[in-house]
Amino acid sequence: MRIVVADPNVVPHRDRFEAIVPAGSDIRWHIGGVSSAELRDAEVFVGSRFGADMARDADKLRLIHVCGAGTDKIDFASLSPDILVANTFHHGRSIAEYVVASAVMLRRGFLSQDRQLRDNVWATPVYDRAIAQPPLFGDAHIGFVGFGHIGLRSWNLLRTFGCTAAAVTGSGRVSADAGLRWAGDTGDLDRLMRECDVAVVSAPLNQQTKGMIGAAQLEALGPDGVLINVGRGPLVQERALYDALANGVIKGAAIDVWYRYPTDDGDCAPSELPFAELENLLMTPHSSGVTSDTFVGRVDEVAANIARLQRGEPLRNLVPR
Repeated sequence: MRIVVADPNVVPHRDRFEAIVPAGSDIRWHIGGVSSAELRDAEVFVGSRFGADMARDADKLRLIHVCGAGTDKIDFASLSPDILVANTFHHGRSIAEYVVASAVMLRRGFLSQDRQLRDNVWATPVYDRAIAQPPLFGDAHIGFVGFGHIGLRSWNLLRTFGCTAAAVTGSGRVSADAGLRWAGDTGDLDRLMRECDVAVVSAPLNQQTKGMIGAAQLEALGPDGVLINVGRGPLVQERALYDALANGVIKGAAIDVWYRYPTDDGDCAPSELPFAELENLLMTPHSSGVTSDTFVGRVDEVAANIARLQRGEPLRNLVPR
């Protein structure tokens, strides 16, 4: 079986990958680009991008396996019906750490204190009586917009602080033993935003959820509220988010998912708006799930799925066509 690997995130775990795939596999590593000749004999392609031009060359292809969750760069329309597409996750624990770290930092005001102390300003009630003493983070009520594996992993960490929580999901259904105060569907979004101190956004992006958080929802979150987006940038309306941060409508935000991403041409600003000028924003480059733990789990699952393909067994995490 010829396997073409074009995902650079697999390279640090190359030995592990090669040890798990079926013995005798012909593995070709093409991180800088794949030639037509290599694709022509490939049965498995491991990578996040697969366009129509690649599909034309892949005569023997049986499986495209993305070493991650997103399949938006796979041109499904160009694939023959017998080509399987699978993805993998394993980023829940890593993103949960990000959610907790940024929530504490923003809720307690540490991000603002850091930036002011760099200008020799001691922004604490001890030295400035105009500043109120912040509440204990454990007193915070968390609002989850989406409550899949990321939301659940985050909640399992947050609840140890003593926080309370509620959630809205597309179906409105959440396991009764999750320990939430309440759960509802997206019709309850405004209520969730009014009640919570920290809003954690991890919903999937689709036609129904795009732009679901706008000016009204951010106003409901309020001047003491914190927004954390680890789902997809367009879940939150771009201009509304910028204006809410710039005008103090909300206290702060941690944004790990954006509105523009680099292409092969190189780096780019994550938005057309000047988010980088905002003092109350933690900006990260879609890195919340990027740890060795994430990619060890992904590599194991991709390699195991390839072994299932070889044995003729059902694959896991197949993406519906």
